[in-house]
Amino acid sequence: MGLKYSGSHTRNRPIMIKLCSTNEIAESASKGFLVEGKHLFAVKKNSKIYVYANHCPHLGIQLEFMPDQFLDMEGSLVQCAMHGALFRIEDGYCISGPCVDQSLQAIPFEVKDDIIYALL
Repeated sequence: MGLKYSGSHTRNRPIMIKLCSTNEIAESASKGFLVEGKHLFAVKKNSKIYVYANHCPHLGIQLEFMPDQFLDMEGSLVQCAMHGALFRIEDGYCISGPCVDQSLQAIPFEVKDDIIYALL
């Protein structure tokens, strides 16, 4: 979180980091980012955007097997390339694999004028 100063008061506010336009992510597809030293990825499903830390809860490794390839063959679940764990796109919850009942870390974000901003 960034520290912003306003007069004599201090407030913690998240920093808005531009990721990309919503149009840069196809339906049922994903895109990876490296921002402020953090690996993140975004997924578009049913025209809705989801943003997660690119970090498997089982081994702590990055999830994709190729750049921007975070989803299974059907584009319906996030899949860890290392051991095949499957996570629901909507909430990051692991439904199959060695990290069942764990979840991906959701990243707060906003969409403004079709631009996705991570709130870090």
